[in-house]
Amino acid sequence: PTTGHRTQESWLPVPIPLSHETPRSCLSPEYVTNHWQEDSFFGYQYLNGVHPVFIRKCTEIPANFPVTQEMVAGSLGTSTTLQEALKTGKIFIADYKILEGLQTNVINSQTQHVTASLCLFYQEPSQGDLLPIAIQLTQTPGPESPIFLPSDSEWDWMLAKMWVRNSDFHVHQVVSHLLYTHLLAEVFAMATLRQLPMCHPLYKVRGVIWVEGVTSRMHTIHLTLALDLSDLPGFLLLGTGVGYSGLHPLMERGMQSLTYTTLCLPSDIQARGVNSIPNYCYRDDGMKLWTAIESFVSGIVEYYYKNNDRVQNDTELQAWVAEIFAEAFLGRNSSGAPSSIQTTAELVRFLTMVIFTCSAQHAAVNSAQFDFGAWMPNTPSSMRKPPPTAKGTATLESILETLPEVNTTCNIMIVLWQLSAEPEDKRPLGSFLDSHFVEVAPKRLIKAFQERLAEISMEIKERNKTLRLVYTYMDPPVVENSISI
Repeated sequence: PTTGHRTQESWLPVPIPLSHETPRSCLSPEYVTNHWQEDSFFGYQYLNGVHPVFIRKCTEIPANFPVTQEMVAGSLGTSTTLQEALKTGKIFIADYKILEGLQTNVINSQTQHVTASLCLFYQEPSQGDLLPIAIQLTQTPGPESPIFLPSDSEWDWMLAKMWVRNSDFHVHQVVSHLLYTHLLAEVFAMATLRQLPMCHPLYKVRGVIWVEGVTSRMHTIHLTLALDLSDLPGFLLLGTGVGYSGLHPLMERGMQSLTYTTLCLPSDIQARGVNSIPNYCYRDDGMKLWTAIESFVSGIVEYYYKNNDRVQNDTELQAWVAEIFAEAFLGRNSSGAPSSIQTTAELVRFLTMVIFTCSAQHAAVNSAQFDFGAWMPNTPSSMRKPPPTAKGTATLESILETLPEVNTTCNIMIVLWQLSAEPEDKRPLGSFLDSHFVEVAPKRLIKAFQERLAEISMEIKERNKTLRLVYTYMDPPVVENSISI
């Protein structure tokens, strides 16, 4: 049919291409197809999926998400209570308030729907799995916004989880991926081109990567034109619930909530309270890469600046930082971002943040897109029906009527495939640096950095031998030196 609509019988045989797997693939779309309904896999994706940066510890149940002990007793078992689990740091939350009230897209002449859902998780003690235990699909509790539980009917619980995955899709794509990596990298690139001469040591360290950040946007524009669209975020017009009309306000909210802490991995891990949650490979691998980058940057800063006075008196450096503060953080002091750099330690942290954002962080929120999104019910990009307002109403047929149509799904799959594909001119993290330096000391630092990255890669490979699902998205050989897509 021209609308792309399928019934239960016609939807199920749609083939999923399995040949996309690359050295950085952690699992096949076939695995997701077989396990997406499992609560443990649902929770796993918040730690090691395509959006591993959102979940945070919950120390108090929000007033607008009135989960009670009676509701979750079956999920917690007899060994603990909800209050005890909150006190011991075993409860986590994903809150998509940022999506509330957004204007939604119209696809195939049908208005789409987006919810500002909330999902509560429990870290069960035996295996350490993160399990969803309660879902509310709006920010306003009440008779028409029930709290869905694993003990509800199979279809009610499945549909509630799909709505959460849809919320996560939008926040991931627009905020964590597009805004906090791609568009920030463009700010870094333009500030570098405007404020730092090519002979400046900071240009040498990051010049190639920042300039590639600009060209990556050109690549995205070319992709957009190939899809016969008139604007950069054109794929949003093709298949997402937010669409272009909701893109600007969502990005504006994302910019207003952006903090320096969010971009500095050690601080972000601390702020979200996920220091000790087990089986969190994004955190573990990310911290190794952050530390390696920080060590390399520290050596470069020590060699070129020596002391704080030299940092303070470098007018080109200060102009560069000021432009990033104005354009990336909108000049907001509340962001915690520096508008100037006063010490070598501050400079090391700032440079580490920039390099990490353009390389490892982008890899973490980009490379897994097709792996987890090729099976559409696991990551629906749009929802055609409103969220349920009562329990006991979901059926297989109503779920199929809610999920995106086939042509919508195909449009999104094309984009996820393209975004996840490895570039032909791949430049792994740490490569193509030494040609920009002529001094002996920086060359030694580069060599040490590359050796440490090789060690990290070996450590990740050894760790992966012990895992049921490997995590390779932040393995240095498959982490791009820059945002190349």
